[in-house]
Amino acid sequence: MSAAPHVIVGLSGGVDSAVSAWLLKQQGYRVSGLFMVNWTEDEAGYCSSADDFQDARAVCEELDIPLHRVDFSAEYRQRVFDRFLADYAAGKTPNPDLLCNREVKFQPFREHALRLGADFVATGHYAQLDHSAADGPRLLRSVTEDKDQTYFLALVARRQFEKVLFPIGGLTKPEVRALAAKAGLPNHRKKDSTGICFIGEREFRSFLQHYLKPNPGPMIDDAGAVVGQHQGLMYYTLGQRKGLAIGGVRGAREAPWFVVAKDQPNNVLRVSQDGAHPLLMSNVLTTLPFEWIRQPSPLPERLHARIRHRQILQACLVRVAEDGGVQVRFEQAQRAIAAGQFCVLYDGQECLGGGEIAGAF
Repeated sequence: MSAAPHVIVGLSGGVDSAVSAWLLKQQGYRVSGLFMVNWTEDEAGYCSSADDFQDARAVCEELDIPLHRVDFSAEYRQRVFDRFLADYAAGKTPNPDLLCNREVKFQPFREHALRLGADFVATGHYAQLDHSAADGPRLLRSVTEDKDQTYFLALVARRQFEKVLFPIGGLTKPEVRALAAKAGLPNHRKKDSTGICFIGEREFRSFLQHYLKPNPGPMIDDAGAVVGQHQGLMYYTLGQRKGLAIGGVRGAREAPWFVVAKDQPNNVLRVSQDGAHPLLMSNVLTTLPFEWIRQPSPLPERLHARIRHRQILQACLVRVAEDGGVQVRFEQAQRAIAAGQFCVLYDGQECLGGGEIAGAF
């Protein structure tokens, strides 16, 4: 009798990956856990990696499966964090989660797991994979839109999904919680992690100031009048309304202010009390060379897109440019499209890939 297939599960210490491991064991797989350390800098305990490892170990003890630990912090800093800082310094608004999946979780992590003897690799992502297509895996949205994580997986190359399993992609979060409690997993009540490990619970600007020096400049309103001073364009995002520190402005309404544009060459931040300012609304965006998981041929005339996680899918027309990027024309104007973020395309349930936003108009 042949041995059961060996699956190595990326255990984060959270309930989603723990339930993934439990489900696979229930299905008859031989399961091991692998905990990744992606950030080792310990500034006043902001990174929860040590606690997460203990939670992962407790899960493995409950499931009676081995746990491996591997340090990818050097790869993370080189491939993700350094680019994160460079993009902010250039005035962009990067999303390191997409890069982490491509550069760490589905490269060195997947390769390390296969070297350890895994037949398959699994994670706790809310997404689905169709391995039945002759030309390779297809990435499909989760059954639950509010938890769907295909946006974060859109830069992963198609070949990197081979031998990958997403056990909870067909479940809702309440169902996952219920299974965790039923299985007696010690972390079944653990809260979902939010934000990025290397920032933790800190205020974002205070974290960024450790690496990028403040570069103050004027904030100007729609009339060109100076209404405040910013601390550096990299600390602000389009559409932002909190943390602007604009006091009472003579002649202005008692209403919130919003960031509507960044003038990088002149180090000027444009603000307005119009939350739907024309500078914030765009129908068209362009991307840098698009990273297709699967490029349909011919490309459907009408697709859907997201420009941020959890955004409702937006109907659009897509044209592939000569430089490999795409032009996306939305049926409805989109608010606060920021360079450095990513546009992800969908054909029905299938996630086709993503591209870094170059600009919007």
